[in-house]
Amino acid sequence: MSVTDPISDFLLRIRNASKAKKLRVEIPASKMKQGLAEILKKESFIHDYSIVEDSKQNVIKIQLKYRDGSSAISGLKRISKPGLRIYKDASELPRVLNGLGTAVISTSKGLMTDKEARSQAVGGEVICYIW
Repeated sequence: MSVTDPISDFLLRIRNASKAKKLRVEIPASKMKQGLAEILKKESFIHDYSIVEDSKQNVIKIQLKYRDGSSAISGLKRISKPGLRIYKDASELPRVLNGLGTAVISTSKGLMTDKEARSQAVGGEVICYIW
């Protein structure tokens, strides 16, 4: 089965697994998804992730993080979609929940958080919000 928006699929699988209190989730791998998983780990929304190489399709295994029985990720929202891309300049980058959340930005220097993009003064496509 083909997925038309792999990033939305990535976010949806993480959201569903965290709501179902799963300890880990497996997602088909790509470089963009690996970058998103790295940002989730760096911002301490997940414990860790690993890439399992298979003959057909590589898989990202993500270990979810819970605090006092509730998920470390309380919300995920896809912003830029295949039908409507959202681009922001460095001065217009959004703040998620007044800085408590994270916006993931795809820049010419790679995938980074809104704070990193602001400090490097680069804009780009707003991929998603995580809080």
